[in-house]
Amino acid sequence: MWTGAAEDGEQRAGDGPAAGAPIGRATETSRLRDLLRESRLVTVAGCVGVGKSFLADFVTGTTPGGWDRVLRVRRHGARPGPPGALTTAVLHAATGSGPRPGSAEFSVLDTVVRALRAGRPLLFLDDVDPVHRECVGLVQALLHTVPDLRVLVTSRRPLGLGDERVLRLAPLSTVPVDGHEGPAPAVRLFLDRARAAREDFTAADGDLDAVTAICRSVEGLPLAVELAAAQMDCSDPQDLAGLLLHQQCWLASRRIALPRHRSLRRAVASAYVLCDRQERVVWARTSVFAGSFNVSAAAFVCAGGSVAAHEVPACLAELAAAGLLEPVGDPGGPCEPRYRMTRAARHFGTERLEQAEEFAVAKDRHAMHGRRVAATAEFLWNSGRQPQAVQLVRDERDNLVAMFEYVPHQIDQAGPLLEAVVNLWFWWTVYGGAEEGRRYLELLLPLCHEDHPAAVRGRWLEAWLTAGRDRRAACDLLHRAWVAAVMTGDDATVGRIAHVQGVLAMHQGDPTAAAEHFQEAARTIPVQAPGGPSTAVSLAALAVARSGAAPRAARHTARRALTQPGVRIDTWACIVARYALALADHREGRNGRALRRARRTLASLGHRPAPHGTTAALEQLIADIEAGRPARARLSPASPTGAIVPLPRLISRLPCP
Repeated sequence: MWTGAAEDGEQRAGDGPAAGAPIGRATETSRLRDLLRESRLVTVAGCVGVGKSFLADFVTGTTPGGWDRVLRVRRHGARPGPPGALTTAVLHAATGSGPRPGSAEFSVLDTVVRALRAGRPLLFLDDVDPVHRECVGLVQALLHTVPDLRVLVTSRRPLGLGDERVLRLAPLSTVPVDGHEGPAPAVRLFLDRARAAREDFTAADGDLDAVTAICRSVEGLPLAVELAAAQMDCSDPQDLAGLLLHQQCWLASRRIALPRHRSLRRAVASAYVLCDRQERVVWARTSVFAGSFNVSAAAFVCAGGSVAAHEVPACLAELAAAGLLEPVGDPGGPCEPRYRMTRAARHFGTERLEQAEEFAVAKDRHAMHGRRVAATAEFLWNSGRQPQAVQLVRDERDNLVAMFEYVPHQIDQAGPLLEAVVNLWFWWTVYGGAEEGRRYLELLLPLCHEDHPAAVRGRWLEAWLTAGRDRRAACDLLHRAWVAAVMTGDDATVGRIAHVQGVLAMHQGDPTAAAEHFQEAARTIPVQAPGGPSTAVSLAALAVARSGAAPRAARHTARRALTQPGVRIDTWACIVARYALALADHREGRNGRALRRARRTLASLGHRPAPHGTTAALEQLIADIEAGRPARARLSPASPTGAIVPLPRLISRLPCP
């Protein structure tokens, strides 16, 4: 149902800021006032619950403008009403009465035009999404026939008319704004509404951290922040922060004025009822994505039943236009579009998916997508497109984490998931994800049979990831992996076990033993063998191990590494080898050459993601040379932790196979 009412604009305006001004919206308030003075048609657009109606109400009630009255037309309930309901509501706001029985549509519109020509009105159309098409035609006709009319619209999407000026509202920031003292805007809103719910509410330091976590969990959405703050009369911030991580749609409060906003589930459902069947299905099925996703991934997960794969891109575009999906990256760029679903919409979609008994199927498809991502990333890494491999994992990281965390619910998929973890070996070892990767391996390896093809590589990888924290456990894992690799004739894994032994020796300060292990790895690993560090990496690590005692041999080994087949596309091997050359130059007293090598190596990285610890090691080498002090090898070759390695002290060889 739609209702309209007229108010004296001059009487309400000019009294200064009223109580209840939008918190954290000073810039948007000023911008909307300017737009209303400059343009005849202004639309405040944004996702559900972002505060469009509240901001527009405040501005129209406190801003002196070029109008003498405000005609407010707003929706009540979830349905749009019969055809022509918006025009009828505008007529009621302008004249105080409805159309005569039996009046034709053009006659009602003509009556509205005559009523609006009297004076200089501002027509405020609030929440027009249910009648978006009717609103476009009505506003276009009124602006054409009523020269002094100004129109303000709140909607999830713009009307798309030529003279329209759009103010897009984003959720409130959950971090402090530069140049403003005090907490973040979302936190300030929470504290204000919490005090309204409970007069004695105070936020100590611990509570303030929990409040910040709450605001981040609800992504700064003003409606969700207010509904969460209303829970302070029966809950505490720490408990609430934990609950909201898993589900948000239960948030509700009777203190909210608009009935459709008294529950977050009801607010999101108001957008759901306006979607067609295909859009609803795509919404529900894409809710299994924990982070951003591209169109191809969505088509793979969503296709089936009433939704064809070719229909998914259009559905995603419609959901994005309604504010339920957020474009990620460069939406108009050459790459495939990526989207991220808001958390409230994702929780609502998950509820619909469970009600339709499709949750398990959607999660299985999501896991298949994750395994495909891991395999693709490993292929990109081994084919020389290492920056693309790293970027792919970064883009899909949230979805990969969700896939691995779902392991207890799909034990029968432990083998394929273990293979996915092993395929991401470079992410765990080269880019600083050691602890995360080790946790997944500890979870999956006990669920797989000893003879599973991925189990041998999994133990080797777990030993590598454990090397920096537990030498004994790493050696035990290497022994088990070595036996299985020898029995199956897996030369690549045997060589990589030797590589990890070299890492362990470097951690213990024994570069002589480390050099022997790295040399064995370089001899054993087949050229360009996938699934682990290449021969060039082992040679580069050998050069670093030799740089302390034999800098000339280290230089020769580093040059061998740089002449290996395919080394030019192996960023990791090149950086470690060039670091070894610079370190060898420094050992021989050629500090000028060492500085030039180290600086060129840093410059060659550009904006590409650098292997973990390499940048810091090169920068430290430069700093040591410039300060005139002896430099130590501060990069443990291929170490997942990038730990400092003390070279001078030698210890006995590790008791590994």
